[in-house]
Amino acid sequence: MNRQDKKLRIAMVAACPFPANHGSPASIREMSEALVRQGHEVHIVTYPIKEDIPVDARVDIHRVHVPFLRNCGVKVGPSYEKFLFDPLMVIKLVWTIWKYKIDVIHAHNYEGALVGWLAKLFTGRPMLYNAVNSMADELPTYNFIKPKRFAVWLGEFLDNVVPRTGDFVTVVSDSLKTFLLGKKVPESRVVVVPAGVNLDMFDQGSGERVREKHGLQGRPLVVYTGTLEQFQRIDYLLQAMRDVVREMPEACLLLVGNIPHKANQALYTDMAASLGIGQSVRFIDSVSLDELPDYLAAADVTVVPRPECPGHPVKLLNYMAAGRPVVSFEGGAKGLHHMYNGYLVNDHDTAAFGEGVVALLRDPELAASLGRHARSTITGHFDWDTLTQGIVLIYWMMLEKRYDAAAHSELARYLHTDYLLRFVERDLPLSEGHTGSRVDRRQSSDRIGFAERRQVTFVGAEPLPQLNVKKSDGPAAEDPPIAGVSKVKARTC
Repeated sequence: MNRQDKKLRIAMVAACPFPANHGSPASIREMSEALVRQGHEVHIVTYPIKEDIPVDARVDIHRVHVPFLRNCGVKVGPSYEKFLFDPLMVIKLVWTIWKYKIDVIHAHNYEGALVGWLAKLFTGRPMLYNAVNSMADELPTYNFIKPKRFAVWLGEFLDNVVPRTGDFVTVVSDSLKTFLLGKKVPESRVVVVPAGVNLDMFDQGSGERVREKHGLQGRPLVVYTGTLEQFQRIDYLLQAMRDVVREMPEACLLLVGNIPHKANQALYTDMAASLGIGQSVRFIDSVSLDELPDYLAAADVTVVPRPECPGHPVKLLNYMAAGRPVVSFEGGAKGLHHMYNGYLVNDHDTAAFGEGVVALLRDPELAASLGRHARSTITGHFDWDTLTQGIVLIYWMMLEKRYDAAAHSELARYLHTDYLLRFVERDLPLSEGHTGSRVDRRQSSDRIGFAERRQVTFVGAEPLPQLNVKKSDGPAAEDPPIAGVSKVKARTC
């Protein structure tokens, strides 16, 4: 096959409910739709479970079928049904590859990679594995496999084995790339492709609809979106919110859930009551994808309370696309830089997290500026139309078996060397081959009333727009003694 044959036939392996309004299923849907817009043919092999979310009609969906198993609903994490679905997925995937003359397998997450690898053995098709997390940390939090020590061991085993099943690996964050390189996965076969977002989706959100619906007019509103799984660290968020309410009694935390989890909701309801903020916390269940822009438009501040996150939180991309100010622990702050397009605090420091929320609630001008720059960071860097052009080049690398420097240099047209923002010299444009880094600023967790006009960029990219915020009389942070190193650095798990 040569590249003049522009249409590629791709089998997406989604070993999960699809479509569904969370994480990986949402990314698979948006990635697939971007690929078919570019003229490629996409076949998604997936479970029989789904939510009522429209998918581009040009995307073909092939589901496994278990007649005697009732619809168990959308769940996050391991479940007994997967022991039936996953073997059937192998059969369905092999059938799809042979019937539709598939060129490449694109497998997502651990189960998808194992399914794709078995189909690869039968069919000889190359496989791209899309890694979104490390399992040793996440698997024990579901409390599905006991004892917990065995869950940790199994997670570590999968972390060592699964990434080697693919001909190439894309990872959603720099920290996850560092993690896999530590597992001796060849660097020439690993590239960061962050989760993407559709910007147009968030252009028409109406916050007033949400505030009127829930009786929140005039109240400072902090919004979290996503699941209530324990690894999301809602407990940290509630602890931080206690400090926020102490400073601003009218503030309200809205926990906007996409997948109901009654046990964890009860747990966090009790926790909020024990912290004395029960009247300041609202749980909203089963919010549809169509409603999400309204909830984000209503937010004065959005939050990412998960520290040391190896993947790229899709919720964070949604916040940025909606142009909302974000407070985040450093470990979850992929694509953010403190006081440029977000407010970052040290991992696990809930007091500093609460201070950050209060600081942005009290300074709407600063909050709006951080939100605008969060949105500008997305454009051309995290939008699906850009990212999928890089993914197509990776497909060709596998088909041509080319993993050399020249092939990687082609990827640089669409994918960055890494996705860590750095300050650059304010008066000097980036020259060809410039690393983009100069001297970073200390990431202070103290109350901040200033913002400098400095240029910020990804390595190899043009500087992003400057922050247009009035500078106060507050003290400025000092330069650290080591140049070119950001405190918001890649983390391994």
